[in-house]
Amino acid sequence: MCGRFSLATDISVLQEQFNFEWRNEITINPRFNVAPSQQILTIGSDGEKRIGTMMKWGLVPYWSNDIKIGYKMINARAEGIDEKPSFKTPFKCKRCLILSDGFYEWKKEEKKKQPFRFMMKDDRPFAFAGLWDQWDKDGEPLDSCTIITTTPNEMTQEVHDRMPVILEEDAYDLWIDAKMNDTEYLKSLLIPFPAEKMKSYAVSTLVNSPKNDIEECLSPINSL
Repeated sequence: MCGRFSLATDISVLQEQFNFEWRNEITINPRFNVAPSQQILTIGSDGEKRIGTMMKWGLVPYWSNDIKIGYKMINARAEGIDEKPSFKTPFKCKRCLILSDGFYEWKKEEKKKQPFRFMMKDDRPFAFAGLWDQWDKDGEPLDSCTIITTTPNEMTQEVHDRMPVILEEDAYDLWIDAKMNDTEYLKSLLIPFPAEKMKSYAVSTLVNSPKNDIEECLSPINSL
C-alpha cells in the first residue's frame, strides 16, 4: 500500500516541471509527512490544459451514502481496477496525477517496523497514478482521490509487497485525458516503476505519527 508520502518541493518548481495552472488561489506549504484524509495536490485536465486541484486523500465514490468510506479507499489495487465497483467508473474518465517527491513504506524488523523513504534517483518530484470522484450528498461537493498500487519492483520488495504506481512523464497527458477510454492501454501503465531510476534510505520513526509533519522526517538514518 501507500499510506504516507511527502511533497516538500516549492510550488513554483512543481508548476514548472508539471506545467499546470491553478483555478483558484491556493497556498501550498511544504509537506513532509502527508497522511490519509488530508488535502493533497492533484493534476487533472480541462481538455486543453493541466489543472492543479486540492483533493481529500481517500476516495468517496459518488454513490456512497457514507463519507467515512474514504478512510478505506486511500489505495486502489491495479489488479482488476476496471471491474471493482468503487473504481471502475473513475478509471474510465476520472483519472488524475498525484504529486510527490518521496513516499514511505515500513519494513518489519523483529519486533519493530523501520520506515524507509523512496525517491527518484535524480531527486525530482514525480506523479502517482490516481483516481478521483466527486461526492455530493449533503450539498457540499467533496472531491476525493486514491493512489493506485501495484506489485513491487526490485528495490521496494525489500521493504513491502506493494508500491504506488509511478507514471512515466510521457504518459501524463493520456492518463488525465477523460476522453481516453482504451482500458487495456491504461492498465498497461499500472506497472512497477524501474528500480534503477529510484533510491531509498531509512528514516526516523518520527514519520510513524502524522502529527510529525516536520523536515526531520526526510532525514536519512542509514542506507538501504
